[in-house]
Parts: sequence; C-alpha cells; structure tokens
Amino acid sequence: MAEAADFQGMKHSPARRWLGRTAAVAAGVPLLTGLLGGLAAPQATAAGSTASVAATGAATASPASTASAAAEPTGPSTVSIALDTLAPSAPTKGDTLTISGTVTNKGKKTVTDAQVDLRVGPQLTGRTAIDDAVERSNDTTNDPLPVGGKYKVEFAKLPSGISYDFALSVPVSKLGLGAEGVYQLGVTLTGRTAAEPYDHTLGVRRTFLPWQPDAMDTKTKFTYLWPLISTSHVSAETGSDDQQTPVFENDDLAEELAPGGRLEQLVSLGSQLPVTWVVDPDLLATVEAMTDPYRVRDGNSTVAGKNQLVARTWLNSLEKAVQDNPDIVALPFGDPDLASLAHGGENVSGTLGHLQGSSEVAAMAVESILHVRPATDFAWPVNGAVDPSIVDVATSAGADKVISRSDSIEDNLPYTASAARPIGGGTTAVVSDTRLSTAFQGDVTKAGSSTLAVQKFLAQSLAVTLQDPSKQRNIVVAPQRTPSASQAQSMARALRGLDGERWTQPSDLVAAAAAKPDTNATTKVPGASRYPGKLRAQELPPSAFQQLKAIDERLGKFKAILTLPDRVATPFANAVNRAVSTSWRGDATGAREYRDSVNRYLMSLSSEVQLIQKSELTLSGRSATIPVTVQNQLLQDVDHLVLRLQSTNATRLKLDDGSAVAEQPIKVDGGHTQVVKFTGAANANGPVGLTAQLYTTDGRPYGNPMTFQVRVSELTPTVMLVIAGGVLLLVLAGVKMYSQRKRAVAAKAAEDKAAAEADEEPGAEAGAGPADGPAESDADGSDDGTNSDTGSGPDDGDTTRAEPGQPSDPTPDTRPESGDPSGKGEKVDR
Repeated sequence: MAEAADFQGMKHSPARRWLGRTAAVAAGVPLLTGLLGGLAAPQATAAGSTASVAATGAATASPASTASAAAEPTGPSTVSIALDTLAPSAPTKGDTLTISGTVTNKGKKTVTDAQVDLRVGPQLTGRTAIDDAVERSNDTTNDPLPVGGKYKVEFAKLPSGISYDFALSVPVSKLGLGAEGVYQLGVTLTGRTAAEPYDHTLGVRRTFLPWQPDAMDTKTKFTYLWPLISTSHVSAETGSDDQQTPVFENDDLAEELAPGGRLEQLVSLGSQLPVTWVVDPDLLATVEAMTDPYRVRDGNSTVAGKNQLVARTWLNSLEKAVQDNPDIVALPFGDPDLASLAHGGENVSGTLGHLQGSSEVAAMAVESILHVRPATDFAWPVNGAVDPSIVDVATSAGADKVISRSDSIEDNLPYTASAARPIGGGTTAVVSDTRLSTAFQGDVTKAGSSTLAVQKFLAQSLAVTLQDPSKQRNIVVAPQRTPSASQAQSMARALRGLDGERWTQPSDLVAAAAAKPDTNATTKVPGASRYPGKLRAQELPPSAFQQLKAIDERLGKFKAILTLPDRVATPFANAVNRAVSTSWRGDATGAREYRDSVNRYLMSLSSEVQLIQKSELTLSGRSATIPVTVQNQLLQDVDHLVLRLQSTNATRLKLDDGSAVAEQPIKVDGGHTQVVKFTGAANANGPVGLTAQLYTTDGRPYGNPMTFQVRVSELTPTVMLVIAGGVLLLVLAGVKMYSQRKRAVAAKAAEDKAAAEADEEPGAEAGAGPADGPAESDADGSDDGTNSDTGSGPDDGDTTRAEPGQPSDPTPDTRPESGDPSGKGEKVDR
C-alpha cells in the first residue's frame, strides 16, 4: 500500500518525508519521457516474453497474488486496473495529463495482444449523472473511442495472477475536451484469450476529469472543516503531588502524535491548506498534560509515561499552524455526543448542566494552549443528523449554530443551496454537503482508491458551481470526525486540486454561517422519527446517564467536606465530560468500562473518610463518656462534617442533653483520626443500640452508618447502701487504728519520761547540773519523732488520687492512619 509504505519504519521529520516524496516524483519524469518516446517504436510480440514492455519502459512486472478460487471472471472483469496517479487532478490548457497504475490478470487464462488505452467522455451534466456513472462503471457498451495514436501501452502477454505497471502521458489538447464540465475518463485494456481469440475489452477503470479551462467570474465559496479530535485517554485519577500528575488509561495517543501518525498528518497537511480547524479542547489538554510527567495504567499499577517529546513536538507544530491560519472552532470539552444527551439523558436531571460547563471551559483551554481565541458557538452532532431535541440540547450549551448535513435537512431544489439556514429561535443550521463530506470515508489506503476518491470529489465540486454559475453560494464540507492518516492525505490532495481557484474560493466556517441564506432552502428541522436508526443504536443508553448522575451526586457530597475541593472537582468534571464523548460511538463496552473506572475511583476516595467500627461497650454507672473515632486517610483536611449519634432506646440510655440524638461538628486533618466524645446517661440495665452517622452540613448522609451496642450495668440503691456501709467500716477501722497508735506513742513517751526522772535523782544529790540538757534534748527528739510518725505516711501524706482510666476514651492521635478500633468488651467507667 503506497501510503502505508511512506511511513513504515521511518522516523524522519515531516519536512524530510515531503522532500522524499518530491524526489520520487522528480525521479519519475525521465521514466515518463522515455515512455513517450518508446511508445512510438514498434512493439515486439515474441511469444512468452514481455520485451515490448521493457523497450518502452512503461511496464514492469511485479509479484501478485494468484486468482481467487471463485468463478473465473469474464468480460471487463477479467483484468483489474488500478489508477495510482492522475496528475494534474484538474488540468488546464497546455497541461499534459499523466496516468499511471497497474493491470492484473484475474482470469485463469493468459491474455495476449493486450493494449491499455485512454478514453475520454461523455461529458456529465449534473451531480446525479456523476453518481450514475459510478454505478455503470463496468458497462462498456457506449464507450467512446480511444485517444489513439501513440498514447497507449501494449503487452505481449498478461499471465494469470501477475501485475504489470503502466503509465500514459497525453497532452490535454489531444483529449478532445470541449466545453467546461465534468468528463468521464476511462482506462481500458483490450486483448485476446484462448477462449475468445479476438480483440475485446477485458478490463476497465473509470474516473472523472473536471475541466475548467478559464476561471469563472462567480466562484463557489468553499469551507472545509479540518477536525482534530481523538478518543478519551485520561482517567479521573491524579497523583497526590502538588502538580496532580494525571493518570492515563493507555498511551495510545502517542502513536497518533508521532511522525506519520494520524494526528501528526492532520497538523502537517492542514498547515498548508485553507481549512477551518475544528478542535476538541480535551485533546489539547491531554497532549499538554503529556508534555510534563504523567502516568499510564499498567494492570493494577501505573508506570511513567515516556512520550513527552512527541507531545511537545506536535503541540508546537499545531500552535504554529493555527497562528498562520487562525480559523478555529472549539467544540465543547470532550466533544459530547449531543444526540445521546438528547435521546438518553434528557430525562435524567443534571445531565445538561455538564454540557454547559464543558462549553464554558472550551475557549479558555484553547486560548491558554494555542494562544488564539476560537469560535465556541458551534455544535456538531454526529454525522450532522439533527432533530428538534438535538437542536434544543445544542442551544442549551450556548451554541447558536448547529453543523448539520444535507441528508438530514434536505432541500427539494435543482441546485445545491448555501449552507446557512435560519431554523428558528435565533439558531442557524450550517448544512454541509453530504456527497463532499462523505467522499473519503471509505478505504483509501491504496493509491488507486485514493485517486478515484479525489477525482470524484473534484468532479462534484465543479458540478455544484456549474449548476448556476451566476449564483454565489457558500458550500461547507464536514468530513468524518477522526479521519485516518491515509484519509487525511486524500483530503489534502483533493484540496490542493482546488488551489487554482478556478471555480472555488476558500472561506471559513464563521463566514459561511453568517452568509445570506437562500430563501428557497429548507429551514425545517426533521422530526425525531427521521433520525437514522443506525445512529440511534450507537447512542449511550439511559442507564449510562443514571450512573453519571449517581457519580455527580457522590462527587457533590465529597467536595462539600474538603478544604481543597478543586483538587477533585476539575479531574472528575472532565472525566464525566469524557464519559459522554462522541468517541464512544460503536464502543459500548469501552464506554461502560470508563464510567465504571471513574465510579470506582471516586468511591475509593470517598471511603478514605470513615467511622472506625467499635465493639460492644459496658456502661457502669448512670453517666459516662462514649467515644466515636473518625478517620481521614486523605492527604487534605476534611471539614463541614457533622457526626450524629443516635440511641435506639432513649428510655434506657440518653445522650448529651437528654435526647435520643446528639451531634457534633467534625474537622479532621489529612492522614489523622479524631475522637469525638458524647455523654451518655443510663436509666436502666441492659443493651442499647447506638448508630453513628456522618452528615454533610446540608444534611446529606456521608458514608455508611456505624452501629454498636452499649451494655448498661446500673448500680441499684441496695448496692449503693452496701458499698456505703463498707466504706464507713473502713473509715471507722482507720480511725480506731489511728487512735490506738496515738495511745501507744503517748505511753511510750511517759515511760521515757519516768526513766529520765529516775536518772536525775543521783545527779541532784551530787550537785551535778548537766543532766537537764540531755533530758530536754530527748524530749525534743521524742516530740519530733512523734510529729513525724503522726504527721506523715502512706495513709495521710498524699490526699490526691488519680482518676480511673477510660480505655474507651482515647485522645486524638498525631500520626497518620492511627485510629484503631476499640477492643472487645470495651468498658466505659463512670
């Protein structure tokens, strides 16, 4: 395949690839020159050889696949003809038309005395005639005569299953072209077979030759949309760093951005063409995210993305291209499927609110990345198919111009009307031409199919102008949303065929929408019953919008408790927009998996703020503290939460102010836990169920409730009397022990005093006076000892007792993720 071969294994820049193609064309000039000279020479007809082909330099054998085992082709289907090149696509006076291609014998018998000729005519009048000519491509009944003379290529033999190249170069003056218009151009092969040993047509390939020798006074204004749209690649997940590193679902976008890739080709080709860029801002934001560090899912983990250079190169090329050609239209972020929204989401509340937001962010995204201000008042439903509900959805997002197509809003006119149509309510339908818009939707990977598509496109564009050369009209072409690289190359070839501006004049979409409408054109939007069933079958189901609504509600509750809500608001809002993208058409499984992944990630984040499950508590007494632990495993603080505790039996256990329900505001730092204490008052014995539930400040439940039991063990009056009596006995025993000790100390002091007096009597008789000193000292010492014994000790020294511990009442921790659940049989003391 010619286009595929251009890029296989190449890593060169776009400039080098274009240089290589230019060199290839230049190299073919001597070959064609030799061909023209060689065709005039006598052709050798030796059996079993192709010497005549080699002598002219116009035919070269190459391997080909063998004929199919199906029924042997006959007549004009015996030999297949492919037209690889036709240049110029729209010749003028003095040009030489060059056609090259291949012929392949599909039959089982060798073809002899083969000759390739060029046949011109008839002239086709009108666009329908062009369509009919395609249907009669194998009808050779009324074929015109060959151009004749030396303008032919001869083959002595065409063995079965073998392909041969050919090339013809004919001055335009020899083609017999008359008045301006579209001419049918046929390349035929005549020859003989063993079964039919006479000259007859064995192969034919037809195309179209637009002929406009002189420029027209009135030209058709021609607007070609050049879409830069891709599938969704970014998940809702981001890194926990300050930059919130994005996580990609895959790294497939890099292939489209790389040299030779689909998006690289669109930018490289579009930069040289007069087109209107139609951009999905999500694509720009995604590529910009790739220019910095990013992560890519790899199973249950992620790996670092490695295509920053590819992303930067593509984005720089696009920025330069749009600076040179600032005609750019921004679709709502994510390119939402307007028809799916209208048909499946209109009855799901909140669905259209996201569409408004995606439109508002579109201009900001494009302007900040490409530094040009786009038009944002255009909506583009899939294939331009509209009905009243689709128009309503489009206008609700702020668009007042809807890009439709002529097979949806049909005219009953003998000519093609201008694109702009007022359809009421200040809304304009910009109706693109169906034939031109679908010209390159097929497989154009082969050079032959691409050439035919280009020639038909040019023929149709000239036929539009010739319908009424005096009438100025604005024609819009809206091709497929995501053209392949080969389709983009074919589109570019076709637009280059209009470079001479002989019957068209380039315009942009804004100008086409603002042009004066044709008063004869249809302005009525078709009813819902006329919406194509094939397109409706590809839409997102209503269940998808119900799931997105649930995601939106969960996201609203989650944002309400965060101190930095923007860190989750933007990624999830973008993910919801991507979930309704037009790119999911035909991929229902992929769309569902993407929605599920967004929902799972949001649920995992929401569950990082939760209540720690408690075991049963025992309440010993009439009142006690009941602790409940809130855990925050997020990296940011949570606030605006209320913890509500409810007793299932207020008669047995009341909370705080004596009611069955108590609540407290909550704020927990990132990575920490917070213990919230409630006071319980018991009135009777037995188990009591408690339910703890977090709420947002607007009264919406947050997370799952946590239930546990408190077993009340109340102290009765009898038990209290027994305990009081025991305490009294202990006090009395203490007093008695104290009195006995005091008496013992006093007795010992008396004995000591008596002994001292006995010792003093001899001393007095001798007249010795120092005995008074020691006696006084002893007395003092006894007093000190008595004071020490009676004034200190374990019973009297420390009068402050420690409060009983409350193992169910922990203090808030200062370390991440440290909120352990209460132990089994947790006891709360009075």
